[in-house]
Amino acid sequence: MEMESCVPPGFRFHPTEEELMGYYLKRKINSLKIDLDVIVDIDLYRIEPWDIQDRCRLGYEEQSEWYFFSHKDKKYPPGMRTNRATAAGFWKATGRDKAVLSKNRIIGMRKTLVFYKGHTPNGRKSDWIMQEYRLQTSEQASSINDLQLQQMFSSFFFFF
Repeated sequence: MEMESCVPPGFRFHPTEEELMGYYLKRKINSLKIDLDVIVDIDLYRIEPWDIQDRCRLGYEEQSEWYFFSHKDKKYPPGMRTNRATAAGFWKATGRDKAVLSKNRIIGMRKTLVFYKGHTPNGRKSDWIMQEYRLQTSEQASSINDLQLQQMFSSFFFFF
């Protein structure tokens, strides 16, 4: 399915983490209109990383990062564990979650994930890296939102 570009020529989408969370993710969770439709909804666990770029393309230029909204998939219905598996592999969290600040206040958390081809524990690490953002408000300080904002990077785009 080819998507028509909804942005003008020369448009570049390079939001800060504060903008991603404080505007885009917050408005999406609260079902508010976003001024420009630049972040698509996808089911992250039904699609492989190499197929996401076509669905999240902005404009006509080559991109090395893509943004999308996705609901978290629970491993077990009553539990908190996240299912991050696809048909070809799985997303594995690396390192600690990092706080995202706005005016010296934590507004959310960022988690880094790496895609492994195959099944645990024998998966082969790939070059696909993703940032997962989740809002955190004072009422939700100890829980995780169901809606996540993901930012995916092509191979070796960012190193942490």
